[in-house]
Amino acid sequence: MSRMTVNERPVEFDLDPRMPLLYALREAMNLTGTKACGGGECGGACMVLVDGVALRSCKITLAEAEGRIITTIEGLSRDRSHPVQQAMVAQQAIQCGYCTPGIVIAAAALIQRNPSPSREEIEGAIPNMCRCGVYPRLVSAVEQAGRVAQRQERISAAPAPGISAEDAAKAVPALRAPSEMDDAR
Repeated sequence: MSRMTVNERPVEFDLDPRMPLLYALREAMNLTGTKACGGGECGGACMVLVDGVALRSCKITLAEAEGRIITTIEGLSRDRSHPVQQAMVAQQAIQCGYCTPGIVIAAAALIQRNPSPSREEIEGAIPNMCRCGVYPRLVSAVEQAGRVAQRQERISAAPAPGISAEDAAKAVPALRAPSEMDDAR
Protein backbone atom coordinates (compact mmCIF):
# COMPACT_ATOMS: atom_id res chain seq x y z
CA MET A 1 0.00 0.00 0.00
CA SER A 2 1.27 3.43 -0.93
CA ARG A 3 -0.07 6.09 1.42
CA MET A 4 0.00 9.81 0.80
CA THR A 5 -2.17 12.91 0.98
CA VAL A 6 -3.73 14.00 -2.30
CA ASN A 7 -5.54 17.33 -2.39
CA GLU A 8 -5.74 17.42 1.41
CA ARG A 9 -7.21 13.91 1.56
CA PRO A 10 -5.35 10.86 2.89
CA VAL A 11 -5.34 8.07 0.30
CA GLU A 12 -3.96 4.57 -0.05
CA PHE A 13 -3.15 2.99 -3.38
CA ASP A 14 -3.17 -0.79 -3.62
CA LEU A 15 -1.13 -0.62 -6.81
CA ASP A 16 2.36 -1.55 -7.90
CA PRO A 17 4.65 0.89 -6.03
CA ARG A 18 6.70 1.25 -9.25
CA MET A 19 3.68 2.77 -11.03
CA PRO A 20 4.10 6.44 -11.94
CA LEU A 21 2.07 8.75 -9.72
CA LEU A 22 0.49 10.20 -12.89
CA TYR A 23 -1.44 7.01 -13.64
CA ALA A 24 -2.59 6.51 -10.07
CA LEU A 25 -3.97 10.06 -10.03
CA ARG A 26 -5.66 9.80 -13.43
CA GLU A 27 -6.88 6.21 -13.41
CA ALA A 28 -7.45 5.35 -9.75
CA MET A 29 -8.59 8.78 -8.52
CA ASN A 30 -10.09 10.19 -11.75
CA LEU A 31 -8.05 13.40 -11.35
CA THR A 32 -7.72 13.97 -15.07
CA GLY A 33 -6.60 17.60 -14.87
CA THR A 34 -3.07 16.25 -14.62
CA LYS A 35 -2.47 15.44 -18.27
CA ALA A 36 -0.94 12.22 -19.51
CA CYS A 37 2.32 12.78 -21.29
CA GLY A 38 5.06 10.92 -23.06
CA GLY A 39 7.06 9.82 -20.05
CA GLY A 40 8.66 13.21 -19.43
CA GLU A 41 8.86 14.21 -23.08
CA CYS A 42 5.82 16.50 -22.89
CA GLY A 43 7.62 19.24 -21.06
CA GLY A 44 5.40 19.36 -17.98
CA ALA A 45 1.73 18.72 -18.78
CA CYS A 46 1.70 16.22 -15.91
CA MET A 47 3.02 18.63 -13.22
CA VAL A 48 1.76 18.30 -9.66
CA LEU A 49 2.98 19.81 -6.41
CA VAL A 50 4.85 17.33 -4.23
CA ASP A 51 5.40 18.87 -0.82
CA GLY A 52 5.02 22.26 -2.53
CA VAL A 53 7.54 21.60 -5.30
CA ALA A 54 6.37 21.33 -8.93
CA LEU A 55 7.39 17.91 -10.26
CA ARG A 56 6.44 15.78 -13.25
CA SER A 57 4.10 13.09 -11.96
CA CYS A 58 5.18 10.72 -14.75
CA LYS A 59 8.70 10.68 -13.26
CA ILE A 60 7.64 9.91 -9.65
CA THR A 61 6.65 6.43 -8.58
CA LEU A 62 4.06 5.69 -5.96
CA ALA A 63 6.90 4.45 -3.74
CA GLU A 64 8.66 7.82 -4.09
CA ALA A 65 5.41 9.65 -3.29
CA GLU A 66 4.86 7.61 -0.11
CA GLY A 67 4.05 9.87 2.85
CA ARG A 68 4.16 13.06 0.79
CA ILE A 69 1.60 15.80 0.18
CA ILE A 70 0.43 15.88 -3.43
CA THR A 71 -1.59 18.75 -4.91
CA THR A 72 -3.08 18.43 -8.37
CA ILE A 73 -4.70 21.19 -10.41
CA GLU A 74 -8.05 20.08 -8.95
CA GLY A 75 -6.71 20.64 -5.44
CA LEU A 76 -5.06 23.99 -6.10
CA SER A 77 -8.40 25.79 -5.97
CA ARG A 78 -11.83 24.30 -6.59
CA ASP A 79 -13.35 27.70 -7.37
CA ARG A 80 -10.49 28.96 -9.59
CA SER A 81 -9.57 31.65 -7.07
CA HIS A 82 -5.83 30.94 -6.98
CA PRO A 83 -3.91 34.03 -8.19
CA VAL A 84 -2.28 32.10 -11.04
CA GLN A 85 -5.61 30.76 -12.28
CA GLN A 86 -7.12 34.24 -12.10
CA ALA A 87 -4.19 35.85 -13.93
CA MET A 88 -4.10 33.19 -16.64
CA VAL A 89 -7.72 34.02 -17.47
CA ALA A 90 -7.22 37.79 -17.14
CA GLN A 91 -4.18 37.76 -19.44
CA GLN A 92 -5.81 35.35 -21.91
CA ALA A 93 -2.84 33.01 -21.48
CA ILE A 94 -4.85 29.89 -22.23
CA GLN A 95 -5.26 28.40 -25.68
CA CYS A 96 -6.11 24.72 -26.17
CA GLY A 97 -5.77 24.02 -22.45
CA TYR A 98 -3.77 20.78 -22.63
CA CYS A 99 -0.63 22.19 -21.02
CA THR A 100 -2.45 24.77 -18.87
CA PRO A 101 -2.78 22.65 -15.68
CA GLY A 102 0.95 21.93 -15.66
CA ILE A 103 1.78 25.57 -16.33
CA VAL A 104 -0.51 26.70 -13.50
CA ILE A 105 1.06 24.20 -11.08
CA ALA A 106 4.62 25.28 -11.99
CA ALA A 107 3.69 28.97 -11.74
CA ALA A 108 1.94 28.43 -8.39
CA ALA A 109 5.09 26.82 -6.96
CA LEU A 110 7.18 29.72 -8.25
CA ILE A 111 4.84 32.38 -6.81
CA GLN A 112 4.84 30.55 -3.47
CA ARG A 113 8.67 30.73 -3.37
CA ASN A 114 9.05 34.14 -4.94
CA PRO A 115 6.03 36.39 -5.52
CA SER A 116 8.13 38.87 -7.54
CA PRO A 117 10.00 36.69 -10.03
CA SER A 118 12.00 38.15 -12.89
CA ARG A 119 11.22 37.22 -16.50
CA GLU A 120 14.23 34.86 -16.47
CA GLU A 121 13.03 33.20 -13.26
CA ILE A 122 9.57 32.72 -14.77
CA GLU A 123 10.97 31.22 -17.95
CA GLY A 124 13.24 28.92 -15.92
CA ALA A 125 10.52 27.78 -13.54
CA ILE A 126 7.97 26.88 -16.20
CA PRO A 127 9.46 24.18 -18.42
CA ASN A 128 6.13 23.35 -19.99
CA MET A 129 6.00 23.08 -23.73
CA CYS A 130 3.04 24.96 -25.22
CA ARG A 131 2.54 24.62 -28.94
CA CYS A 132 -0.14 27.31 -28.94
CA GLY A 133 2.37 30.08 -28.26
CA VAL A 134 1.04 31.71 -25.08
CA TYR A 135 4.51 32.56 -23.77
CA PRO A 136 4.34 36.39 -23.92
CA ARG A 137 0.97 36.39 -22.14
CA LEU A 138 2.15 33.65 -19.80
CA VAL A 139 4.99 35.78 -18.43
CA SER A 140 2.55 38.66 -17.91
CA ALA A 141 0.11 36.33 -16.16
CA VAL A 142 2.75 35.04 -13.73
CA GLU A 143 3.91 38.59 -12.98
CA GLN A 144 0.29 39.62 -12.34
CA ALA A 145 -0.31 36.54 -10.17
CA GLY A 146 2.64 37.57 -8.01
CA ARG A 147 1.16 41.03 -7.52
CA VAL A 148 -2.22 39.49 -6.65
CA ALA A 149 -0.58 37.08 -4.19
CA GLN A 150 1.09 40.07 -2.50
CA ARG A 151 -2.25 41.92 -2.45
CA GLN A 152 -0.86 44.70 -4.62
CA GLU A 153 -3.51 44.10 -7.26
CA ARG A 154 -6.93 42.52 -7.61
CA ILE A 155 -8.44 40.59 -10.51
CA SER A 156 -12.12 40.16 -11.17
CA ALA A 157 -12.86 36.53 -10.50
CA ALA A 158 -12.86 33.98 -13.27
CA PRO A 159 -16.17 32.15 -13.49
CA ALA A 160 -16.59 29.21 -11.14
CA PRO A 161 -16.88 25.75 -12.68
CA GLY A 162 -20.34 24.93 -13.99
CA ILE A 163 -20.63 21.77 -11.89
CA SER A 164 -19.85 20.93 -8.30
CA ALA A 165 -17.25 18.28 -7.53
CA GLU A 166 -19.95 16.18 -5.87
CA ASP A 167 -22.21 16.30 -8.94
CA ALA A 168 -19.27 15.49 -11.20
CA ALA A 169 -18.41 12.46 -9.05
CA LYS A 170 -21.98 11.19 -9.35
CA ALA A 171 -21.58 11.10 -13.11
CA VAL A 172 -18.46 8.91 -12.92
CA PRO A 173 -19.36 5.25 -12.30
CA ALA A 174 -15.83 4.39 -11.14
CA LEU A 175 -16.31 6.66 -8.12
CA ARG A 176 -19.52 5.02 -6.91
CA ALA A 177 -19.62 2.60 -4.04
CA PRO A 178 -20.31 -1.02 -5.08
CA SER A 179 -23.79 -0.97 -3.49
CA GLU A 180 -24.72 2.11 -5.55
CA MET A 181 -23.62 0.37 -8.70
CA ASP A 182 -25.74 -2.70 -7.86
CA ASP A 183 -28.79 -0.48 -7.28
CA ALA A 184 -28.27 1.23 -10.64
CA ARG A 185 -28.48 -2.07 -12.56
